[in-house]
Formats: sequence, structure tokens, C-alpha cells
Amino acid sequence: MNILVSGAGIAGLACARELGTRGHAVTVVEYARHLRLTGTPIDIRGDAIEAVDRMGLLAKIQKQRVRMSELTQFVDSAGEPVARIPLAEISDSDDDIELLREDLVRILAEALPDSAVIRFGDSMETLTDDVGGGVDVRFASGRTGRYDLVVGADGQHSAVRRLVFGPEEDYLRHLGVYFALADHPGEARSEGTNSIYNVPSRMAGIFRYNGKAVAVFQFRSEPIDYDHHDLDAQKKILIDAFADYRSWRIPELLDAARADPGFFFTSASQIHLPSWHRGRVALVGDAGYSPAFLSGRGTSLALTGARFLAEELERCGNDHTAAFARYEARQRPYVTFAQDRVHSGRDRMLPTTWAAIAARNEALQAMRTTPHGPQRTTPQHAGENAE
Repeated sequence: MNILVSGAGIAGLACARELGTRGHAVTVVEYARHLRLTGTPIDIRGDAIEAVDRMGLLAKIQKQRVRMSELTQFVDSAGEPVARIPLAEISDSDDDIELLREDLVRILAEALPDSAVIRFGDSMETLTDDVGGGVDVRFASGRTGRYDLVVGADGQHSAVRRLVFGPEEDYLRHLGVYFALADHPGEARSEGTNSIYNVPSRMAGIFRYNGKAVAVFQFRSEPIDYDHHDLDAQKKILIDAFADYRSWRIPELLDAARADPGFFFTSASQIHLPSWHRGRVALVGDAGYSPAFLSGRGTSLALTGARFLAEELERCGNDHTAAFARYEARQRPYVTFAQDRVHSGRDRMLPTTWAAIAARNEALQAMRTTPHGPQRTTPQHAGENAE
């Protein structure tokens, strides 16, 4: 079949790889002019490891495996550690592979077959599914095309979902948190702890890995209306959120955000749809079922979703109606599990008062001194946003 995939993130590249290797002609259309390689390390967990193994990519992924610094520490305004959280328990687990987002993106892109091509700097403007024969698409560039199937793998703010299922606000569940990420080249070094500093309802930190450093931010907020393609507007939102705070290294980290042309900003939001397919269109990854970065499972859902969709199309002899239903039945339990896991991570990372911050630190200190304490005490990765 002739298949259009919207989005060249992890979900879109995985779909292109899986569909292309099964003989389909795949066109990936991507709004950006290049692959997005920024982001803190991400995790491949549970059955997503089996998915990449069946893709033939597990060995390459394991070679790129990273270990975050041995400890992530919460610090006070003087930079002194007040609580430490070991990351080694998860990082060393066979059920969790941690690697840089850019490495996974490159591995997936390099694994694309000749039958899959990426067209950068373009996006869908209209989509007409005539149900019987195909899907007619008009692009922002003026191009047109007709496809047997369309896969929306274009992230939390999916254009495909909006065109086919309706406005984002009908399906988006905001979890009250925003996240930002910026390169901090002045801090880059191969070793060192990851430092997190809290003020009420906010955190700022420095994460280091593979000789790189990034400034990370989270803050609680009600939904904010902004242009998702306006970088300056997004930077202003972040700066305004921390405007009343000058302690620790917050001003320095905000300067890094101002200077970074690859600055990344998103909300912790989930997408809840009763179905991820309609006619000849299906959604994969954050476009259909974003679990929010607080879950730490967006990448895994993107990989299992791509694998299941391609497998079911093959098993159903390209009967897309049956295949889409089977894909959804297989993927739905993973999504439900991931979307139910977000609240503990939010409360740990973003206590709402100074008293709550102190209580969190005391609890973590107690965990470290308790024999045979909890085995999975790490916070969810701040940058987990697969798409």
C-alpha cells in the first residue's frame, strides 16, 4: 500500500521502518526542517524491548545504552545536597534500557528501508477520506497526494488528529505541569551529579550525560494558550514562571534557555480518545495516547504501537479495518497502565510549599537509611517526550 505517516519523531520513524520493511511505500512528512535530536535520555521499558528486538535494532540500541550519573541530588539554595536519589536501580535493569533520544532517533532513521522517504518542511492542511478508495491530502507546500492509509504520528499536538477527530481540547487532559529543556554548553562535562532545586511548585536543574549538560525546568500551571511553533513566546512563558525567583542558579539556567535555538517546551498532558482509528486513518504514539512525560513511558508506547500496527496490517492481509481494531486491542492495556502512573512523579518533583519540599527531602533521606528500602525510587526522567 501507499502510506503517509505524519511526523518524524520516534513514533513516526518506527512506523516508517516497520511498514516499509513489510513492502509498503511510505512517505513521512515532517513540519520541521530536520530531525529533532534534543532531549534528555529516554527509556525503553518492558515489552517495548521485545518490540525493538523484533525490529532487529536491539543490539544497536544496547551499544548506545547510557548510565545517568550515579546520583541525582536535590540541592538547597547554596547548592548543597539535601536528598539523593540513586538512579542505578533502574538504569541497570534488564527491563529498562536508557539511551539518548538522539541516538534512538538516528538508529531508527538509519534503519529505514529504501521504500520509506522523509519530506521535511511540510505538513498537512486538508485530509479527505473517501472511505472506499483512499485518502486525499493537500499539504502546506501546495503538493497533493492520494494514499491508501494515513498514520498520524505527529505528537501531542497532532494535525492529523485535529483534521480527523476534531479539536485538541476535546481529547486533551492537562495534568497541571509544564516542562522546558535547554542546552547548557557552559556546564558540559563527562562526570558529575544531576542537581535539582525546588521552590514551591517549580523545579530547575542541571542534568549531565555523555559530556553534555542541559538545563531542565518544570512548573505547575493551569493550561496556557500559546503558539506551539512560536519559540520566543514559549521562552517568555518559562521566564515569567520563574520571574520571582533568583535563588540557586535559576538566573543562569534561564539565560541558557534564552540562548538556545533548540529550546524545547511542552505541557504534561495526556490524550484520551475512545478510538485511535477512523476510516483509513490511525494514530500512533502521543498523537493518539500521550501518557505525558511524567509517566516515563512515551517512548515505549511509540515503539509498541508502531510494531503492533504493522504486524496487524500484515496479519490481516492489509484489511485496514480489522487491522486497526486488532492494533488498538493489543495497545490499549499498555496505554492504560502508562497513563495511570503519572501522579506520584509530579508530587515528588514539584512539592507545592516549602514545608512540602522539606518533607519530601526528609522522606528520601529516610529511604536511603532504611535497610532493603524501595528499589525504584528514581524520579521519572524530566525529558521523556517521545514524539
